[in-house]
Amino acid sequence: MFGPPGAGKGTQSQLLMSRYNLTYISTGELLRKEIREDTEIGKKVKEKIEAGGLADDETIVKLINRAIKNHEGSDGFLFDGFPRTYVQAYILDGLFIRLQRSLTRIFILDISDEECTKRLLQRAKEQDRKDDNEVVIKKRLQEYHQKTLPVLDFYKNTGLLTRVDATGTSEDIFSRIKQHINEDIKKNAINVVMFGYPGAGMTTQASRLAKEFDLTMIATRELLQEEVKAQTPTGKQIQPYMEKGLLLPDEIVIRQIEKRIQKTNGDGRGYVFKGYPRTLVQAYILDGILKKKGHAINCVINLNVNYIELLKRLDARSRTQKKMPYDNSASTIVSRLEEHESHSEAVLEYYRQHNQVIDVDGTGEIEDVYNRVREPVLRASKNLR
Repeated sequence: MFGPPGAGKGTQSQLLMSRYNLTYISTGELLRKEIREDTEIGKKVKEKIEAGGLADDETIVKLINRAIKNHEGSDGFLFDGFPRTYVQAYILDGLFIRLQRSLTRIFILDISDEECTKRLLQRAKEQDRKDDNEVVIKKRLQEYHQKTLPVLDFYKNTGLLTRVDATGTSEDIFSRIKQHINEDIKKNAINVVMFGYPGAGMTTQASRLAKEFDLTMIATRELLQEEVKAQTPTGKQIQPYMEKGLLLPDEIVIRQIEKRIQKTNGDGRGYVFKGYPRTLVQAYILDGILKKKGHAINCVINLNVNYIELLKRLDARSRTQKKMPYDNSASTIVSRLEEHESHSEAVLEYYRQHNQVIDVDGTGEIEDVYNRVREPVLRASKNLR
């Protein structure tokens, strides 16, 4: 967030942090914390400051690196006071590369020096700040134009610079900023795997996610059932597998998924996969399919429902029009559950290694379960990293 003194950076920063779950990183605050806690870094910085100097770039980058790693749970970071020099811009760029992150936007609050002076003088009057006089304000504005703004030259060809009219109420300004951030959020592709045992409610929850987040639902079983119903050559080949609830050859399933993705022609923000992947090999295959589209899996929702509840649900389903071929008897239901269990741990472990699995309690009312499912996907959709 760039802007001259009095532009409202502090107010807008607070609103951004609250609205988008961002972590505020201020180099000044980080340094003061080290000094206050009398750490080794704090002692060195204090000596430099007392001698009329500034903290060196190496110290600052160490503190920023630590701050980022200590707040991995946030959806992003808002920087204040960094970068202030061309060199620091390169440092931040290098730090982001190492942490596999990137800047999303650089907001420049546009406002005249006259309006800034007027605001600062009013603030000085209201808060009885005698150090904020016209001479001091003029000097601070000059420093901003001469020392801070030139840093933006580093970013001039990146497409990140976004000028925002900083006049009007704080709500007006924030509304202008939000428009740009929401544009970024909508550009973020979301790809979700809905995982769970048969009867866990994957179809219901995946359908709701697809509707709310503008995703294309790819349910492999439904795709294959269409082939069987149409009695295509592929349908005749896979019918025996489906009647027993067995895994199909990967070659067949891949072709169906690719055909479905091709049919969407880029419509929507991404995909929610239900019933796939069911094996570790399929997890690798799915990564490859999405990579060809420039996509990747964002999160895996693992619906947890105990065995007794699953058996009850599948037995109840066997008496409805939604019944599956393997719902006809207790033995086939148990066989299907056992078959899923034999492969599920390897798939989940694959995604857990990438911190992508979110375990969700799949019991209770549909609406309650959806609220639990929706939250991590919403976070993925807002992720600005």
